[in-house]
Amino acid sequence: MADITANFLGIKSPNPFWLASAPPTDKKVNVLRAFEAGWGGVVWKTLGSQVKNVSSRYSAMDYNGTRVMGFNNIELISDRPLDLNLREIAECVKLFPDRAMVVSLMADNTREKWHELIAQVEDTGAHGLELNFGCPHGMTERGMGAAVGQDPEIARMVVGWVMEKARIPVITKLTPNVHSVVPTGRAAVEAGSNALSLINTIQSVTGIDLDTLVPNPNVAGKSVFGGYCGPAVKPIALKMLATLAQDPITSKVPVSGIGGISTWKDAVEFILLGASNVQVCTAVMKNGFRIVEDMCEGLNNWMDDKGFKTLDDFVGRSVPNLTHWEDLDINYHIVARINPDKCVHCGLCYIACEDASHQSIRIEQGKPYNNYTIKEEECVGCNLCKLVCPVENCITMVEQRKGDEYLNWKEFQRRGLPLNDH
Repeated sequence: MADITANFLGIKSPNPFWLASAPPTDKKVNVLRAFEAGWGGVVWKTLGSQVKNVSSRYSAMDYNGTRVMGFNNIELISDRPLDLNLREIAECVKLFPDRAMVVSLMADNTREKWHELIAQVEDTGAHGLELNFGCPHGMTERGMGAAVGQDPEIARMVVGWVMEKARIPVITKLTPNVHSVVPTGRAAVEAGSNALSLINTIQSVTGIDLDTLVPNPNVAGKSVFGGYCGPAVKPIALKMLATLAQDPITSKVPVSGIGGISTWKDAVEFILLGASNVQVCTAVMKNGFRIVEDMCEGLNNWMDDKGFKTLDDFVGRSVPNLTHWEDLDINYHIVARINPDKCVHCGLCYIACEDASHQSIRIEQGKPYNNYTIKEEECVGCNLCKLVCPVENCITMVEQRKGDEYLNWKEFQRRGLPLNDH
């Protein structure tokens, strides 16, 4: 069988699945339960100056009958006493020495406070530190969290302070609340950060109660922008991860992938785009710790099927397949095909193509149902009909190249070719 053990900065764990810094990792009882269920590691909920949380704290986006497609929170860093957290971290390390114990930190923005907090955490026997440069609410008003991550020079300064003191590996967690994660990622790497992680949560408003007119979550009739996570943010996380893998500076260090990971398939996608391991939060808050069993089994089976022996065999394998639009092959062309034996005659493909695409589907009024076929000469291969079809593999896309040679937009323009031929 494939070997799914992970080695992230020398921090070894039996699998690449860590729990992200969040409510599931804020106390000993949770962490021990997670380790017993099989999680490879945890990032302990962020430690720093004492805070006071509010009630309520969470809201969510449901979609098409699926609960918690997106999850929003306005919870701050750990509100438990620092000495209690430190004691419980040490106890967890002793009880499960084979699991990764990384501690998230957000000290007050002075060199002395960072040095003091780092020394206290290292005394617990923790294996690594994660710098929280991403919290988008509450802490930003104090000049912390995303306020650091949104300014590359401030991030560079803080990472520099940390690296003066740290004796265990340091991971810098990036905020997605920026135009690009690359500038802050570069600053962190250049200042000495051993690794990066992303994404932290995205500022959001998940909705408004139409009776009270108060945005969610409601705190005595008021609300604030919260941090958005869960399956809905996965495409954004994958894009930002890929930009780090494509950059010559940020690609020099390993990345821990975060953002909407719910299944082993999600984890594989993150690893294919450059992550060396992954962190999970919302899926556990919805489904509990036991989901790691399916994640490990699924990852193992997929690796066996593909012939990959270790995780390193496919880290970043999909990155070269992401290019620039002007480098795509204009001569590559596909058209849709509808399998009449699988068609349930719902008409969704026809409606979508007729109202929102290229009017490429022919309807034949019938008794007792309508039939649909593709006008291949009109089909542009956009995939819309396939995407809306409720029956798997009823609509397939078939290649019909326009020409034998590879031809991108730059070459197309250079030759002055006529547009109507393509």
